Amino acid sequence: MAAAAAPGQPGPASGQVQAKAEERDNDTPLPAALVHNPVLWQDPGDISQRNLRQGVGGNDHQPQPPFTFVDEDKNGTNPKFNVTDASGEKWRVKVGAEAKPEVVASRLLWAVGYFANEDYFVPESHIPNIHMERGSSSIHSDGTVNDARFSRHLGGDKKIGTWEWKDNPFVKTREFNGLRVMMALMNGWDLKDVNNAVYQDKKTGKQIFLASDIGATFGTNGLAISRAKGRGNLKSYKGSKFITRVSHGTVDFGTPTPPTSVLLLSMGTTVSNYARRAGMEWIGKDIPVADARWMGGLLGQLSHEQLIDAFRAGGFSDVECDEFVMLLQSRITELKQLGANGMQ
Repeated sequence: MAAAAAPGQPGPASGQVQAKAEERDNDTPLPAALVHNPVLWQDPGDISQRNLRQGVGGNDHQPQPPFTFVDEDKNGTNPKFNVTDASGEKWRVKVGAEAKPEVVASRLLWAVGYFANEDYFVPESHIPNIHMERGSSSIHSDGTVNDARFSRHLGGDKKIGTWEWKDNPFVKTREFNGLRVMMALMNGWDLKDVNNAVYQDKKTGKQIFLASDIGATFGTNGLAISRAKGRGNLKSYKGSKFITRVSHGTVDFGTPTPPTSVLLLSMGTTVSNYARRAGMEWIGKDIPVADARWMGGLLGQLSHEQLIDAFRAGGFSDVECDEFVMLLQSRITELKQLGANGMQ
């Protein structure tokens, strides 16, 4: 994408604008006829050695100032915009309630073998000439941006579409069920298909399927009237349900919950949100116990310090890190114990 013009300089030429438009993400479902060599999960190897403080991008791939504002991304509900950094790398920046939990969620998914974006939490950055139609208390008039998530896909691969929870190449596989378990573990409730991405790996030719918009995590089990309660909210996460039923070799989780209560409390004003999320609760239901226990075994290889590092990477306070990890480890233990003592 073309960088914004510096103060007093002319804007980008029409050819640059056209090039920028052509580089925008493809947010339409990838047709089945175009699915070739898809991959959802890969063996993570020695999980105990994964660096959850830096994540998949590591220390060397962190966004480097100075930053240049490119344009606003008006998709979704959270303020987002695109920038380039000192090395010319392109980053999508998100501010608001999802910035912190999204970084943590990406670390955990990557740790157990799922693909994730290179996500970093940046407490403060300076981005001159930023122009946003959607304002935020995190974006100041002098170009200072607080508490932001900087994200880019590993290797800068091209996004070729989205994938659907109900219709994808991995349905009924252990790896797909493991991803469903991960969403429940993290209270990932915003499971719209458009939040899933397919990237074309330029080196291997593989099509990488990943959950790419995972900021609605570590809060409530579902849509809440207060955005702050549904994202990175320790009290909400602590009070939420995890495993709700174990029977006949399958397990049900509390996430995602149907948004019915929010619709009633808002007297119908969130009907559009309800329509987008109605019927998603199956994603957390009827998951084979064996697949849930498999995921618990992978997660159980993460040390206490690794989990602390994941929440530190998301900018949470030391107290929040300790309490989140205590709750997370309790849930991991529940997964590992599924199938034991007659719990089938």
